[in-house]
Amino acid sequence: MTQMVDYADAVRRYDPVLGIEVHVELGTRTKMFCAAEASFGAEPNTQTTPVSLGLPGALPVVNGTAVEYAIRIGLALNCQIAESCRFARKNYFYPDVPKNFQTSQYDEPIAFDGWLDVELEDGTIHRVEIERAHMEEDAGKNTHVGGSTGRIHGAEYSLVDYNRAGIPLVEIVTKPITGVGDRAPEVARAYVQALRDIFRVLDVSEARMERGNVRADVNVSLRPTPESPLGTRTETKNVNSFRSVERVVRHEISRQAGALDAGETIVQETRHWHEDTGTTTSGRVKSDAEDYRYFPEPDLVPVEPSRAWVEEIRATLPELPQARRRRLQTEWGYADAEMRDVVNAGAIELIEATIAAGSSPAAARKWWMGELARRAKQDERELADLPITPAQIGELQGLVDSGRINDKIARQVLDGVLAGEGDPEAVVVSRNLEIVSDDGALLAAIDEALAAQPDVVEKVRGGNQGPVGAIIGAVMKATKGQADAKRVRELVLERIGT
Repeated sequence: MTQMVDYADAVRRYDPVLGIEVHVELGTRTKMFCAAEASFGAEPNTQTTPVSLGLPGALPVVNGTAVEYAIRIGLALNCQIAESCRFARKNYFYPDVPKNFQTSQYDEPIAFDGWLDVELEDGTIHRVEIERAHMEEDAGKNTHVGGSTGRIHGAEYSLVDYNRAGIPLVEIVTKPITGVGDRAPEVARAYVQALRDIFRVLDVSEARMERGNVRADVNVSLRPTPESPLGTRTETKNVNSFRSVERVVRHEISRQAGALDAGETIVQETRHWHEDTGTTTSGRVKSDAEDYRYFPEPDLVPVEPSRAWVEEIRATLPELPQARRRRLQTEWGYADAEMRDVVNAGAIELIEATIAAGSSPAAARKWWMGELARRAKQDERELADLPITPAQIGELQGLVDSGRINDKIARQVLDGVLAGEGDPEAVVVSRNLEIVSDDGALLAAIDEALAAQPDVVEKVRGGNQGPVGAIIGAVMKATKGQADAKRVRELVLERIGT
């Protein structure tokens, strides 16, 4: 077993270099090269055609929507779009690709030479250079039955589902990501998250990582100094959560530093990530491009998107996430730190919808980043998973703004909404929480409080208004907090005759 090196020590003595390959399943109706349905969740092997099953004589046809989506992704990543590109056969034993080769792109990708600026939690910007974004097809899904790990080793038998075989993919490959130092895990996580956000706003994929719509292969290598040649890399395959991306990078840096310290040679290999133990294990020796024996796909003609079509697609691109955040920050008047907190909490859409429901930006941030964030953390869940909607928060704030409830009562109303008792208005009515605004009822409570504290009355009449708070407190207690404290103060002072 390799002796792990403390992470801080590892990045102090070695320079980490990253490379990340992100695969995104495109949200097309049909597969990349045939008319089989591409929806998620169907019964195994019910969404196939002779093409996706690799039957003899079946010929592929390129999915035009998939090409458009690939161009949209390339443009959003500041890539050049090829005037002509072609598919190639990647020859490799795929037990879940029945034709035994993957139709991909190799030396002629549809998009290349791009970049993406990613923002870290403290506002630092790191530019990630994009080598290429190319089109290909997904493999099927193997299920290994028996054994303790869910992997083929130790399994009693394996099942294969070809529904996913042929689903359109775009693979985005970075150039070596250098200059990251001890922030390598943060950069990797922020980059994958930024891509996921772009896929969603482009509407090219559901981009649900838990379904495997977005998967990252994380390459890590170490070298003695930033001036040294690149070290040998490892590639941890199919990482499907932001947290895991970050943990993989941290683990591999510590593991490789330990191996190098022990005089071991880093092997260029694929590795598997184990979420339960937070470790990687060896998979297979990593093949180089020549090992795949790429050659042009003879059954498909080159793809040649016209410049006019590319510009039409460019003109339809939506506002991208980073530009949108900057615009919203200006419109909402949030400080940089406030906006970063909102972004890091995944609350932009929630706050935007709350403002659309009538709340002020300040009030929307107060609820989502204050009380609701506290409750989400307490329940160990995401903000968006709380059983409350932006419309309900807007309604709650409207009740506060109208004077029907105050902030303290609003938290009781929030309890009722989260408990499933209905919208804020219904909770106010059912719990009888509306502020007592009838002066007659308030005066009755005030008179009782004044009678109970004659010494306070004398002090206030003598010019010392400090003790008036005791009277107000007694009235608020008598009305169960449902009185307007400002109005109570006015009536108390009038009653005392000051």
